[in-house]
Amino acid sequence: MSVALQSFAATTRPEQGPPRLAALRAALQTAGLDGFLVPRADRHQGEYVAACDERLAWLTGFTGSAGFAIVLPAIAGIFVDGRYRVQVKAQVDTGHFTPVAWPATKPADWLKEQAPNGAVVGFDPWLHTRDEIERIEKSLEGSGVSLQRSRNFIDALWEDRPARPRGVIRVHPEALAGEASAAKRLRLSETLTRAGQRAAVLTLPDSICWLLNIRGSDIPRNPVVQAFAILHDDGRVTLFLDEARLDGGLRAHLGAGVSLRPPEAFEAALRTLPGPVRVDAGTAPLAVADALGEAGIAVAWAPDPCILPKARKNAAEIAGSRAAHLRDGAAMVEFLCWLDARAAEVCAGTGTLTETETVARLEAVRRAGNSLHDISFETIAGSGPHGAVVHYRVTEETDRAVQPGELLLVDSGGQYLDGTTDITRTIAIGAPPPEARAAFTRVLQGMIAISRLRWPTGLAGRDLDALARYPLWLAGQDYDHGTGHGVGAFLSVHEGPQRLARSSEVPLEPGMILSNEPGYYREGAFGIRLENLVVVIEAPSLPGADDRPMLAFETLTWAPIDRRLIDVAALTTAERDWLDSYHAEVHRRIGPRVSAGAAAWLEAATAPLLAA
Repeated sequence: MSVALQSFAATTRPEQGPPRLAALRAALQTAGLDGFLVPRADRHQGEYVAACDERLAWLTGFTGSAGFAIVLPAIAGIFVDGRYRVQVKAQVDTGHFTPVAWPATKPADWLKEQAPNGAVVGFDPWLHTRDEIERIEKSLEGSGVSLQRSRNFIDALWEDRPARPRGVIRVHPEALAGEASAAKRLRLSETLTRAGQRAAVLTLPDSICWLLNIRGSDIPRNPVVQAFAILHDDGRVTLFLDEARLDGGLRAHLGAGVSLRPPEAFEAALRTLPGPVRVDAGTAPLAVADALGEAGIAVAWAPDPCILPKARKNAAEIAGSRAAHLRDGAAMVEFLCWLDARAAEVCAGTGTLTETETVARLEAVRRAGNSLHDISFETIAGSGPHGAVVHYRVTEETDRAVQPGELLLVDSGGQYLDGTTDITRTIAIGAPPPEARAAFTRVLQGMIAISRLRWPTGLAGRDLDALARYPLWLAGQDYDHGTGHGVGAFLSVHEGPQRLARSSEVPLEPGMILSNEPGYYREGAFGIRLENLVVVIEAPSLPGADDRPMLAFETLTWAPIDRRLIDVAALTTAERDWLDSYHAEVHRRIGPRVSAGAAAWLEAATAPLLAA
């Protein structure tokens, strides 16, 4: 792997948007439509999409992983959540695209206010789910504004659109998967039989890869294969994938229980299925239900049958994640040791450090162990005001030198064959501003609260999220993203359905891996985020406790937290004890895995707080 994984080239420019917007409006007028929905999603409803599916970025210039646009004759709204409200202003021409705060502003409410009376707004049914369209249509009732299925006008205008991906596909070893594909297929088919369902349509690439114990490279940073599949009630699977992409070993691995059909046969195959057919209203394209309905086949609306079993990691997957995090932790310590030395040169005026150098060095130390398959997402290295851009991606144009007295936020991860990692550390470059140190301490207190938590079984992420925010709330502060997302096992770094967020109603269960990442962001000044991955376990017994089942988190991530940013006096004794214990474990687990220089640095970085 001699070529760098991450590029610093800008993939879009704000000035590209206005002429493309004009061309889209002209096409809509010709088609007799008053508007068009442009989602970030692809046909598989994944968060990360292939280059050929970057329709929102092509039209607007916005490259964030969530959002959408609605184009009308006189206004084009680009809807982004709190993670992207700084980024969107830098990436789009706001004279032509109007940023809209979402989800505070719902698309239907915006349409009722902005669309002309009687407006018909088109959408591509392959790029939207039933749930999404039904929510909008229900809210539009009585408004005079309506939605209409249409062809995709972006695809027709995008002359240099990249080809569909055809990445390498590999067998995922059973020793790492923890269960044979045939056993998974049989186990899930039994759930269909019990529900009286004859088949389930699978449209999520990570579900299909998990079920078949395969991994791919169709999506950057995500080891998935883009495909559709149908799971039948007898355990057979029909996989819609170009057979030329499979070698003999892969074909043998799939076995007789998996039949191959070309991708273009998928829609026709839907129309021949015996019903009822299970379809996930929240992830499957609306076009799937349209095809079934037109053929008179009953649809059973229910979640993708792979989602929860995939989220509940088995013993082999958890062991793999633990091993991957030890290697990743060693790389992080080598990186943080290097970063401290470079920061000292910056503060002494004898050297410089840029964001791109930071990203390149972190990638290099991860690759040095020869076990890195890929980075798990584009590394975020935001210094000073760039740290407040929650999902900042440095480019050659935005790269800046780190300055003394600033904070540097580094959010990164690796894809290893045995696990996926995601870690964020915020580092002081010299003496930090007092207000940043105070906010960092509050963020740390929130992270510790989640790490120490015990809770009764049956609670969901929405029940726990506030505990991470409480220290910030006391100071009148907060952050505009969830506290944690699910993480796959050598799969997507963002995995559902589990989350630590106000909106998550999915009960947490043993084996689920999540991030624990509170933060705080001050636009134009600094950003703070701390992130460890945790796995849900059965809570250890406690003397005198009630006889009731409870759950807890086991920390997976091992890397020091910058003690220079901590107001020790603001911590409780329990919080100090937790951090000292965590740092002692970091030293014990990672110290033997790093170079002599990094080991010496680590010993100092993990010393008890009261000795600082």
